[in-house]
Amino acid sequence: MQTIDLMTQAKSFLDNATLKADEYSSVIGSAKGFILEQFGQNGLYASYIVIAALGLFLLSLVARMAFSTLKYLVIPSIVLAFAGSLFAPYSFVALLPVTVSVCSLFLIFKG
Repeated sequence: MQTIDLMTQAKSFLDNATLKADEYSSVIGSAKGFILEQFGQNGLYASYIVIAALGLFLLSLVARMAFSTLKYLVIPSIVLAFAGSLFAPYSFVALLPVTVSVCSLFLIFKG
């Protein structure tokens, strides 16, 4: 019974995703046509370069943020929770939320 419900939900989700993809592809096609009419083939090449540069910029920002999160939040909080569980009467699982909070505050104030 539940598998039938899941299948119908998945089918409706896929249908909605297909409709949205068709909508966005028509918008992209019309934008490409507009650029070709107004600026020619060189303008289209320039727009591809700008989109690629913006994509690389956003990708580098996300990578930098993920690295900072690992460097200043995940690894120090796990190490502090482990060290605290060795020297304090609390378990690793009990200390982990506290150390994550402390490292989060450090990351916020570090900027």
